[in-house]
Formats: sequence, structure tokens, C-alpha cells
Amino acid sequence: MKFLQFSVLPFLMVILSVSGANLTHHPHRDFLRCLSLRIENSCTITYTHNNPSYPSVLNASIQNTRFSTPTTPKPYAIITPRKTSDVQSTIFCSKNHGFQLRIRSGGHDVEGVSYVSQVPFVVLDLVNFRDVKVDTKNEVAWVQSGATTGELYYGIAAKTQTLGFPAGICHTIGIGGHLSGGGFGILGRKYGLAADHIIDAKMVDANGRVLHRKSMGEDLFWAIRGGGGNTFGVVLAWKIKLVPVPPVVTVFTVNKNLEQNATKIFHRWQQIAHKLPNDLFTTVWVMKVNSSQVGKKTVEASFKGLFLGRIDELIPLIQYAFPELGLARENCTQMSWVQSVLYFGALPIEPVEILLNRSALPRLSLKAKTDYIREPMSEAGFEGFMNMFLEEGTDLAITMMEAFGGKMDEIRENEIPFPHRSGVLFESVYIVQWINEEDAGLCINWMRRLYNYMSSYASKSLREAYYNYKDLDLGINNVNGYTSYEQASVWGLKYFKNNFKRLVRVKTMIDPTNFFSNEQSTPPLLSP
Repeated sequence: MKFLQFSVLPFLMVILSVSGANLTHHPHRDFLRCLSLRIENSCTITYTHNNPSYPSVLNASIQNTRFSTPTTPKPYAIITPRKTSDVQSTIFCSKNHGFQLRIRSGGHDVEGVSYVSQVPFVVLDLVNFRDVKVDTKNEVAWVQSGATTGELYYGIAAKTQTLGFPAGICHTIGIGGHLSGGGFGILGRKYGLAADHIIDAKMVDANGRVLHRKSMGEDLFWAIRGGGGNTFGVVLAWKIKLVPVPPVVTVFTVNKNLEQNATKIFHRWQQIAHKLPNDLFTTVWVMKVNSSQVGKKTVEASFKGLFLGRIDELIPLIQYAFPELGLARENCTQMSWVQSVLYFGALPIEPVEILLNRSALPRLSLKAKTDYIREPMSEAGFEGFMNMFLEEGTDLAITMMEAFGGKMDEIRENEIPFPHRSGVLFESVYIVQWINEEDAGLCINWMRRLYNYMSSYASKSLREAYYNYKDLDLGINNVNGYTSYEQASVWGLKYFKNNFKRLVRVKTMIDPTNFFSNEQSTPPLLSP
């Protein structure tokens, strides 16, 4: 989406003249005056409710329509900076005039915390910070936080067919949130997380200082790579290390429903998927589908894989290690690495320019939860899980069970804040979507029952969860006032395990007044 470019000051005078409003009587005149004085000569625009473009700008990046209803709290203003100095000015004015600041890159935050708050707030939208600069010689790239994963992938593929990046498959996700929460994807067993490959960053802290890795120090640099960057400041750009990929990879899909021994095949998959060669990533997607019997439904387990090699190498590997799958040549397709991202994203693999389309995917309301499974499920247990998809409210539900092992086993739990490493068989991502708002209660209740069902099979001593799929059911900070370490630990330990303690120490050091806060941001150590 392209925004009009003009100075904020004349624009400010226009919006204040609507309905006889003026600087003297506007309820938030001090905040607007602050911005107008500090970013007068910039192309940055401030959108408020009086601006006809406000609804379209607000909704442009809201990927979860659950948070775009008439009753959803709206920001007083949306600021779309184009320069670092304008980010500094927005922080200064928000801090000094009583507004909470929410930072938005791609708008995929599944609980809407990047653009919804229960207290007066403004949104800093990084949509204009979207440059991607790829250096194939040194195998690195600088990518700004407002760029999408698709824009990053396209930028890499435009320069080379033998380098890639191990991030997620959804091409409309903003890099800022994705990298700062970890970023697991189809190259994860080979190379680990996206955040494992961050080698520098540019951020603005609560005092307006512009920091890079050297000036921020290793503790803060550690924290923003998986601990939620928006807890500590505004990360504007990331320097990432690219990874080698072959010019030709192989993808496959084998579908098995309840009537085709899906439970037995899955039982075998969970025992060997994490032990397969690192070049082979597999995942199982569970969903309700049409049955071969007219008018009836069944549940399907879709076994998918990415192999960093050719079909002729893959077939004998699977036939030896996982013959139960029955993989045949017709299930496989050879393509480039960047096309494999589109394949797993359920998009046409050509033309790859679709990676640049921020509106290519439908936007629905959704609720998500996650688990990390460390012990195999029984066949009966998995069959019971699949049968739950035959219940009401599951027409648009899906669970993605993604094999770990490989490189994920080799990286220490405290290397970065993301701790879910050695011993994890697979990650489960549960998603339920709905179209009509009146179905929200039915679908969310089903999701919570599914999650409760999985409690017998999830990590036992501490039920782990993935920060990039925030779940406010796990607990939240106090809307107003102090949140203790003990209270925040209820959700913080699930996301970060023992790394949460270090995150709290870093937060206390870099943002002791807790300016950068949201429902599940790491709180500083403060006295009540």
C-alpha cells in the first residue's frame, strides 16, 4: 500500500480544522503539537480518526480480523515514519504525553498486541522501513523490520539460487516480529532458527539512542534475538547471515485419512522424523476434509517434506527409513528453494513475484496455541486428537506438527532466548479460524478443549509455548501498574524457560520505566 507523501505540519492543520477543531481544544493537542514540531520537514505521516485514510491504514496490516471489529480499541494515531529521527521523535512524544506505543511490522501478531491496547495508545507502523539489501559475496543481508519474509526471500532469489534463509513459510509476515520471536521454518532442521542467524541490528531505545550490536552490548543483542524485540525498543533493521541451499530441492505431499491408517503412519513418523538426516524436514498437517462418501467428512493427516537434494536421492532414503509412508515419485516435485516456500505456503510456485504481494492470503479471524512434544503420542491418543476435528467449529481448523531434531538439537537452550531445542520431537501449532463473528465463541472453546486434550502429551514439568504464536490464555501483565516477576513468570517461563530470568535483567537495564510494554512483554524488576 502506498501512502501520500507530504509534511506532517500542514496535514496536522487540516485534520484539526475538521468540525471546528483546533489546537487549543483538541483533547490530545500536546501530543500532536510535539510531533509537528519534531518532524515538520519529514515525509512521515500521522493518521488520526479525523483522516479519511485512517481506517484503511489501520486495517492494511491487520492479518487477524478478530481484532478489526467496531468494538476493538483503536489507536489515537498511526505514525508511519520514513526516517530514524522520526522514530526517535515518536518515542519522545509518546513517552512525554502519556501514550503507550505499539510497534507494528507485518501485523501477524495473532493476539493483536502490535495494534490493540486497553490503555490510550498510538501505533508506530514500520511499513515504510522495508529495504532489503543482499550481499551475495559475503553471504549476508540487511533487512528492515517492515519488510515481509516474502520480500526478503524474493530479494535473495533475485541475486542467487544457491543461498537462502531459514525463516517461516508465510510470506506476508513482517520480519521485525518474526526475527525477534525466533522464526522456525522448513530449513530449521538444517540450520536452526531465523534468529540464530542474526549478526547485527539497528534499534532505537526508550531514550532515543540509536544502537547497533557493538553499542548495545551482548546482553541486549542476545535478548532481541528471540526474546521479543518490541519489549526492549524499536528494532529498525537486522543484519542476517544467509545459508547455502542447492539449486534444486525436492518437496512432497502424501495424504492419509482416518480410513487409510493415518494414525499408524503418524505413530511411526513421530518416532523417526527427528532422527532423519538434517537435509530432510517433514511436517504433518491435520485438518477436516471431504470424505469419499458424498456429504460426509473425514480427517486427513497430510505428510509433507522438503529435501535439500533431488528425487533420486530422496526416494531410497524414505523407503529405507520410513517405508510406512509409501512415498512414490508422483508425490514428489523438484523446484528451487524459493519455490518451496510458496509450495508450503499453499501458493502457486510461479511466478515467484507473488512473494511481493502482501494481500495474497485471505484474512480471517483466528486463535492459535502451541506445544512442544518430547514423548511420542500413543496411536489411540492421536486418533482421539484427529477425531476432535470432526466436531463443530473445525471447518477452518488446522494443526501443523513440525519435526525438530537435527541442528535444533545442537544449539544450547540459552544461546538465544528461544529455548525449545534438544529433546523436542516436534512442535505443534494449533490454529482455528472463522469467518462469521458469531462463530468466535464456538471456535475458541473448541481450541481450548483441543489444547486441554493435548496436556497429557505435551512437555510435562513445564508446558512450553512458542512466543511467535502469543497466547494470552497463558497469562498477561497488569493493564495498569506493576507486574511482578512471579506473575509474569506464569507465561514467561512457558515461552523462554530459564532464559526468562536473563530477559528480565536485560529489560531492567535497558528500559527500567517499562515504556515498551504490552500484554506479554517482559517486565523490569521494580518495586510495587
